[in-house]
Amino acid sequence: MPGVSAEEAVLVKWFLGPWLIGSSLELVLMGVLGCQFVNYYSWYPDDSRGLRIAVAVLCLLSVLKSAETFASLWIFLINHFGNIEYDLSLSTTGWWDTANPLMVACIDFYVQCFYLYRLWGVSKRWGVVAPIFAFFVFSMVAIGLATYFIATAQHNDVSSWFGTHLGTAFAGDAILTSTTAYFLLKTKKYTISSRTAGLLTSLVRLTFQTAAPAALVAMFNLIFSQMYRTSNPLLGYVEIAFNQPLPKLYAISMMWTLNARRAIRARNELSGSGSGSGGDCPSGVRVRSPHRTNDDLELGRIEVVKHTQTTQHVDITKMFHHSTTSENVEDGLSSGNHKMHS
Repeated sequence: MPGVSAEEAVLVKWFLGPWLIGSSLELVLMGVLGCQFVNYYSWYPDDSRGLRIAVAVLCLLSVLKSAETFASLWIFLINHFGNIEYDLSLSTTGWWDTANPLMVACIDFYVQCFYLYRLWGVSKRWGVVAPIFAFFVFSMVAIGLATYFIATAQHNDVSSWFGTHLGTAFAGDAILTSTTAYFLLKTKKYTISSRTAGLLTSLVRLTFQTAAPAALVAMFNLIFSQMYRTSNPLLGYVEIAFNQPLPKLYAISMMWTLNARRAIRARNELSGSGSGSGGDCPSGVRVRSPHRTNDDLELGRIEVVKHTQTTQHVDITKMFHHSTTSENVEDGLSSGNHKMHS
């Protein structure tokens, strides 16, 4: 590179290279996310107001983050092209660069709260949700401290607290995904209807599918963030390439979960019409077709059919609105008025 020393050329490759790759991926994923937002508002006009507002807030946060990403690239590669020392100094002098990890973490936390509410809809137990929420709150405290140490150029502390943030968030995500799948499988255990069981199986599969991309990128982000302390600290800059697109992967995960309702319901209705009511339950058991409510997050109303010819309504993943007719499946099964034969 003309006019740049060999040392500066290495810094350009290892610092600006990951910025360019990560930011390009972030902007491409913003296009994917834009399609998901359009599909959501086209497919689910009857969703509750709270849920539609939550999606609108996510859309706003995603657009603002992409604007910050584009502005960063413009400053690095256009306004100060070739001035690598100035680019590196922006981590302490440019508020938008200093706060970039915090912006990423805020979007991640927003999506994590969405999934926590979903877990509460499945479990109806604050004792299950609260400890995982504490993980995510601690991760936000950690990234707040890391941002402070970035601004004050205390690099050793930055690596420690950034690693703490990523490790805690990763552990919380893993626990959240596993716990959600556990309660869905637990609900399936008490389900007689094969149609309902198939619906729950689809949700368990969806839980892991939507969590996998963000979890994989977060894992590499954590690994490379600790490379600053190794004998080759330049590898630490690689984490930028993983950190930049991470909030978009979280947002895509949330929108994937919401938009998957259409396909899941279609498959469920198709399998139900193909097998008929007789294939779902033992003879002599009355079967009622599940009906949908606008408030439901992704299942419509799950109905657990009893041998006593009573029907239990269970809202598995209801969000933002509470219904007095909704009951936890375990409450219904443990009551003396209902009998279940495994």
